[in-house]
Amino acid sequence: MTKANLLFPTPVWTVQLENYEIVNEEMYDYIKYEQNKDNIGISKSNLKGWHSKDFELNDEAPQKFIKLILSSLEQVMTDMNWEKNKQTIKISNMWAIINTGGSANLRHQHGNSTISGAYYVRAPENCGDIVFYDPRPAAVYSHPNVEGPNMLNAQVNGITPKEGALVLFPSYLDHSVNENLSKEERVVISFNIKIQL
Repeated sequence: MTKANLLFPTPVWTVQLENYEIVNEEMYDYIKYEQNKDNIGISKSNLKGWHSKDFELNDEAPQKFIKLILSSLEQVMTDMNWEKNKQTIKISNMWAIINTGGSANLRHQHGNSTISGAYYVRAPENCGDIVFYDPRPAAVYSHPNVEGPNMLNAQVNGITPKEGALVLFPSYLDHSVNENLSKEERVVISFNIKIQL
């Protein structure tokens, strides 16, 4: 009997959070306030979209958001079997990106972090999937034709945003955001986590 052993899988966690609506509205107001203070923002992976400076994590709205996602972050530690009694989760930075129609984000990864996340405050239809790329270099050199993608052969995978959804992934994983084809705002909170002693 042949068995496929998944020896080096790359986890990407997706969580649809419950009771997110109030926190979403508070975070939307917070993000729009930050955008009004600095409507130019900064340039990173964003194409046309607005990228905020890092949030002040001690502000009330980010603190409520962190409480909303904390159990999901702890689940990552459990799934990875990381020692909880000797290490802690530290959110090192957090920011927002607003992609209006025609905006996108170039392929990139988040250095000097362990886990990164994307959380959707606004996610209209056709606003741009987050796309992940196979991190194994060997797959670039040898990829036979396939009848259809599956979890063993796909070199690119996308996740469609949904309001109240959280996506967590290893920070080394290359990702991009497809163009927002809607006329509405795609508003995402992104953050990086370090697991430290």
